[in-house]
Formats: sequence, C-alpha cells, structure tokens
Amino acid sequence: MAVAAVAAAIVGGSALLAGAEPGTTTPASGGERERALAAFDRIRDQQADAWYREDSAAFAATFTADGDVVTFNGDHLRTRDGIEEGMRFYFEHYIDHTRLRTVDEHVRFARPDLAIIVRTGCQLEPKGTECREDSLSRNTNVMVKRHGRWLQQSFQNTRVMELPDPN
Repeated sequence: MAVAAVAAAIVGGSALLAGAEPGTTTPASGGERERALAAFDRIRDQQADAWYREDSAAFAATFTADGDVVTFNGDHLRTRDGIEEGMRFYFEHYIDHTRLRTVDEHVRFARPDLAIIVRTGCQLEPKGTECREDSLSRNTNVMVKRHGRWLQQSFQNTRVMELPDPN
C-alpha cells in the first residue's frame, strides 16, 4: 500500500477514526483486540530496542517491505531497505545513544486489519528517567495486518514545539 493509499484510507476512514459507525468491524473486544494490542506493544518494544542499540536493520524490520517513515525533520524514507539506510545515516551522524520512552498512546481500528496509533514519546539518556529536553515528539503509526502478522506500514514523527506568542 503506497503512502497515497494509506492517506486515502485515513482520510476516507476519518469517520471510522472518530468512532465506530454502524456496520463497521473492528477486532472483537477481548481476544482478537488483545492480541492486536500485544502485537503493537511488541513492535514498539522491538523498535525501541533497535533504537537503543542503533541497529538500523532491526529498526527497519518492524515495517512492511513497502513501508514509509517521515522523520522529525521531514525526511521521507521509503521501503524497508530505504528505512534501514536512512536510519543507519541518522544513527551514525545525528542520533545520540538514547532510549525511547512512551508517554501515552491512542489506538484506533479503522478495519480489523488496519489500525492507527497516535503516540507521544521522548528520548531518555541511557540511565535517565526523565525526558531529555526538546525530545518530546508525537507520531502516527499506521499498522496493517498481512498474512496474520501486524507490521508498521507508515510512521510519521513530529517534534512537539510550542508556538511562539502571536503578540
């Protein structure tokens, strides 16, 4: 699924994202939903572990082969190979040895095989427990289920910044 198709699914499914409409299906409460949420947690943890180890291949492995990442500075990394190459560059030149911390997240199922997660997180120094200054970001994760397995299709990261006073 290309980025345009993902965007169309998100825009076209905006009513679904605001709340379930009659006749729409999402993973049943209980078993299937809990398995999906557990898979999302595993993917988040795999990504955070890869980040900490600065392992671009492991980071990219959490994505579909045709996945996309839009970084905090607006770079668009395309395909799993492109994500691996781009993250290797970031780890070598821009990303300090840090850990990721999830502050909060909100999961919405647009379909049984498509979920959107809006997550707020930050970076921690290796032994730190407080968010590093200026590292708070909000990202949107598009999760797809293919062949019985959940993966990330797209990841958009935005740094949280206060707007300047308009006066």
